Amino acid sequence: MHAIGVDIGGTKIAIGVVDEEGRILAQVRVETNPDDAASIDRAIADACNELAKEHAVGAIGVAAAGFVSSDRTTMAFAPNIDWRDYPLGTKIAGLVDLDVPVVVENDANAAGWAEFRFGVGRDVSDMLMLTIGTGLGGAVVVDGNLVRGRWGVAAEVGHMRVVPGGHYCGCGHEGCWEQYASGSALVRDAKAAVVALPHKAGRLLELAGGDRRRLKGPHVTQAAQEGDELAVELVAKLGRWIGEGAASVAALLDPELIVVGGGVAAAGDLLLEPAREGFVSQLSALGHRPVARIELAEQGNEAGIVGAADLARR
Repeated sequence: MHAIGVDIGGTKIAIGVVDEEGRILAQVRVETNPDDAASIDRAIADACNELAKEHAVGAIGVAAAGFVSSDRTTMAFAPNIDWRDYPLGTKIAGLVDLDVPVVVENDANAAGWAEFRFGVGRDVSDMLMLTIGTGLGGAVVVDGNLVRGRWGVAAEVGHMRVVPGGHYCGCGHEGCWEQYASGSALVRDAKAAVVALPHKAGRLLELAGGDRRRLKGPHVTQAAQEGDELAVELVAKLGRWIGEGAASVAALLDPELIVVGGGVAAAGDLLLEPAREGFVSQLSALGHRPVARIELAEQGNEAGIVGAADLARR
């Protein structure tokens, strides 16, 4: 049975038809206004109706950033769109010309499930997925099952407190892991380094057009891949934070595999090797337990579509 997967971003939505093997058969992208929830509903429904004209569809899965209700119908809270206890699944179901279930899922859960089913985690039973972009999202699979928790908001690992009294976080607390292991953290540290170490920051400033305020994560990654000393140090620092935090999660969940996805994963081994070193350095009972693998995600930007569709089908 084919299913439609919907991946809702801040200003763009990707919608695709996915088969049982995780292959995307057709895909469209639409732009939306994050301040107009009704326009998002209509855009998704219109795209689903068009795709269903050419493909037999048995379910629709919708992935979005935020807290999803335990019955997987409602966005309880979203950071980038004005959704508060918003019945997203019901709204879309009422607009599509299909009599199929519409299932709402957290976007990190959807991406993690795609990796577990069809990506780098397809041969394991217990897995932690870290989606590292502007923030830090997570997905947890235990014994082949996605962990959602009683209220549907499990695996928000980015908001584990790792530095008491640390950097302020958008969640309202201080010292969250997300403030040290994310693209935003990388950019913050890079901008600070340009001021503190101007003699080492020439390449970063050049990529930013001479204005440190315009410095972005991909600039740091590009410079690191070119061998720039400061950029390599910054990416390595990010990697160590990823690994050390993952060791704390491993103390609770004991995963076989930790998957790193999101924009910063483009740094490859420049990020992964420090992450592996940081993980081992903080892993409890080292030498008396197997050490989880840390690998890059395989599904890329389509993970949300694939995971949402497969979860809706199941």
